[in-house]
Amino acid sequence: MSRTLCVNRLSPTARAMVLVCAAAFPALFVASPASAQQTAAVPANATARPYARGWVCDSGYRQINDGCVAVTVPPNGYLSAYGNDFECKRLFRRQEDVCVALVIPEHAFAEDSSYGRGWRCEQGYRESGGKACVAIEIPAHAFAIDSSRGSGWRCARGFREVGAGCTAVVVPANAYLDASGTNWRCEREFRRDGAGCIPLQIPGNAHITSSGNDWTCDDFYRRNGDRCVAETRAR
Repeated sequence: MSRTLCVNRLSPTARAMVLVCAAAFPALFVASPASAQQTAAVPANATARPYARGWVCDSGYRQINDGCVAVTVPPNGYLSAYGNDFECKRLFRRQEDVCVALVIPEHAFAEDSSYGRGWRCEQGYRESGGKACVAIEIPAHAFAIDSSRGSGWRCARGFREVGAGCTAVVVPANAYLDASGTNWRCEREFRRDGAGCIPLQIPGNAHITSSGNDWTCDDFYRRNGDRCVAETRAR
């Protein structure tokens, strides 16, 4: 049925609306070229897109201009997950269109990564110049850590880093080494005072806090300097 016949069968009002739309938006009333594009020639080793225009190259091929060219996979390489390129195997790195073997220096080990150098220095060594691993100078009372940044070592428990060495932590009486191992804290019922610990002076109507190194007033009392005073209740 022709478009003219369909329009003539509409009511006068509907027919007028269609004519106005046709004048304002002529592109809507022109045959769409989609069908022509969908039937455009699909090159060899390609597949037409099922729900969109155009085509896509099959796995193992990459698009170049208006065609699909086979992906050349070099030795020690394999087809990528997308199927349009290649990647190199472990212990190989891509250089343009080939895969070259990694050169792993002494005191290094290969990394499971397709980026970067592909190797990392062993613990106690650090990369130098991108081609070698040199030993880290570890001071007394320290140990090597697996880190590519910083000093590459850490002081043993009971010592703290000072400059390029480790100095013993001096723990005063009534104190103990804290969890970090590089500092100390006072025992319960003592508080820190400079480089030592002094007993807590707990006033009346007060009790030790959960930290064990301070006190707080009981209910209905408030702290006023070194004592607890009763709160004034409104009548």
